[in-house]
Amino acid sequence: MKIGVFSDSYKPYVSGVVNSIDDFTRELRTLGHEVYIFAPRYSGYQEEEPGVFRFHSFRAPTNPDYTLAIPFTLNFNSLIKRLNLDLIHVHTPFIMGRVGAVQARRLNVPLIFTYHTLYEQYVHYVPFNQNLTRKFTVHFSRYFCNQCDLVITPTSKIRELLLDYGVKTPVEIIPSGIDIERFSHGDASCLRQKLGISPNERILLFVGRLTKEKNVDFLIRAFALVQQQHPQTVLVIVAQGPEEEHLRHLIKELGLVERVFFTGRLGGQELVNCYHGADLFVFSSVTETQGLVVVEAMAAGLPTVAVDAYGVSDMVNSGIDGLLTPYSLKAFAAGINQLLGDPKQLDSMAVAARARAQELSSTRLAQRMLLEYQEVLRRRKRVPLFIG
Repeated sequence: MKIGVFSDSYKPYVSGVVNSIDDFTRELRTLGHEVYIFAPRYSGYQEEEPGVFRFHSFRAPTNPDYTLAIPFTLNFNSLIKRLNLDLIHVHTPFIMGRVGAVQARRLNVPLIFTYHTLYEQYVHYVPFNQNLTRKFTVHFSRYFCNQCDLVITPTSKIRELLLDYGVKTPVEIIPSGIDIERFSHGDASCLRQKLGISPNERILLFVGRLTKEKNVDFLIRAFALVQQQHPQTVLVIVAQGPEEEHLRHLIKELGLVERVFFTGRLGGQELVNCYHGADLFVFSSVTETQGLVVVEAMAAGLPTVAVDAYGVSDMVNSGIDGLLTPYSLKAFAAGINQLLGDPKQLDSMAVAARARAQELSSTRLAQRMLLEYQEVLRRRKRVPLFIG
């Protein structure tokens, strides 16, 4: 099978969407399928991966780490035709998603869309009339989904949300998987050595981006409450982003400068070692469709305390492999305090977290994706594609 993947972000940008595409692509290629990726170009990045085609781009004005593709390039139509794609899978309804949709119509091949992001929760990046922008975003998401042959969501709650929006296209649930083996083995001592954290300190870990939608402000304020009950606890933030200056100011204001550590963005074995070196993963975002970092933490045997919201609630079995709390500072801090004060429960959850992660292996989920591809191709022999 020949698969064209279109995304508004890809390596070297770091996000759950990028990780999902990367993992699915690796597994599908291992199974013998051809995957071609179409994504923005990043200044200074040297392409090493075969089958990746880049579009000229410019930096997003509200997030300098993010680039926006310019969806025009010479000879693109002829290139797509030569690839002889069987289907197109888009991971955005916007710039590159529209490019993929147009090509699916032109080539008369199925169009699949993975709904990774609660786009209406990102309207704070728009500098005008955010209420109107939110309504438009919901309308546009519904419209785009209804032009596809299949929509993939990572969790049941996001599927329900799309159905409430009025999506009529078939919607299937396939979470993003991870390479279980990669996250299963790490050096638990590296994190303490790197940051100079003493053995008697408990480590709370956050991995993500320092953006408003990740709600790290809330996490830091909750950590201040945790300090009142468990003062020998530190918070390690593995992330970078436009909110860093604001968050550092908040930490200073709360008197937590010596209790909160920023590592910047980490990847590879360094990131794996962070998971293994921590005592508890903490996640306060309320805009996730899944929360792939939660699954990574689980694979390393790290229980999670998270706000009970959208996709994360499908990942964490509260009371078994972690805790889900109401969206309040006191409740979130209480959940963290509960596990820090109960080592036996924490150990039991670590075992359960590893077992849960096995269900979300990228190999297993790529095979499920292939079954959906095959079913869409079977249906398309009877049902023509039309994109308005």
